[in-house]
Amino acid sequence: MRLEWKNDEQQPISLKKLVTEHGVSHRMYQTLKENAASFQIQGQSIPANREIEPKEVVTVTFPPEAADPQVTVSHEPIDILYEDDNWLVINKPAGLTTVPGPTNSTDTLVNRIKGHLIDEKAIDLRPHIITRLDRFTSGVVLVAKNRLANSYANQQLADKTIDKRYLAIVKGQVADEHGIIDLPIGRVDDHFYREVTEQGKSSKTEYWVKKRLQNATVVEVKLHTGRTHQIRVHFTHQGKPLLGDELYHGPMNSGIERQALHAESLKFVDPFQKQTLEFQAPIPADMQTVMEEGK
Repeated sequence: MRLEWKNDEQQPISLKKLVTEHGVSHRMYQTLKENAASFQIQGQSIPANREIEPKEVVTVTFPPEAADPQVTVSHEPIDILYEDDNWLVINKPAGLTTVPGPTNSTDTLVNRIKGHLIDEKAIDLRPHIITRLDRFTSGVVLVAKNRLANSYANQQLADKTIDKRYLAIVKGQVADEHGIIDLPIGRVDDHFYREVTEQGKSSKTEYWVKKRLQNATVVEVKLHTGRTHQIRVHFTHQGKPLLGDELYHGPMNSGIERQALHAESLKFVDPFQKQTLEFQAPIPADMQTVMEEGK
């Protein structure tokens, strides 16, 4: 990948300042410095310590990312909502693990994305998952296809400017039409599950009631922090566990066999196109059925 960046200031600036102003991290800058051809002006390589004069244009070449040999290739299909040179947006089905692990290392979302990138003869073959979902949570997953996109996205995560919205169906009637659950979440000994605890990390969940069912409530949820199982833990603590959420003792007789949680939409600013991109994943059939039956 090659990009051209101009010094728009009135005085000379360091090459490092120019590239970091365009989202290049310190670690990525060190990697670029290792290749003599990474930085060029008018086709000629320049040293990393060179100052850039006003209006000078620097061509920055990013080295391709080789595939991780430890990640098995899977050619199983993926539901692509959007793709360009930098981003891949996928509608992940419930039941598909996002990243390889001890229990599944051959057919996760990452394995499938690797197969997809190989099939389209991509140069960068190491996908970066930006918005990871639990295995049984469905919906929108944002993937960065190269180093710079990953750097941009991680900065937006840190700045909390990526707007992710979830749809959840919780047990019983949520009293308020809108609310914020601001309670710390932490690990329980060495167990997989989490709980609200004073020793936990700050966690903030905002919600809006979208529909009231006979014995449940459909809520739209926005996370202001990103703790493990945050939505599931916060609503369980409120006495409103998600339908189908066996781990957190949610009702298992409500017509859905996994936690009723769907990453419905995602919105962020694409620094490459300099415009806001917004995506929405259709509500999956199991949750749609519960919502239509109104039980």
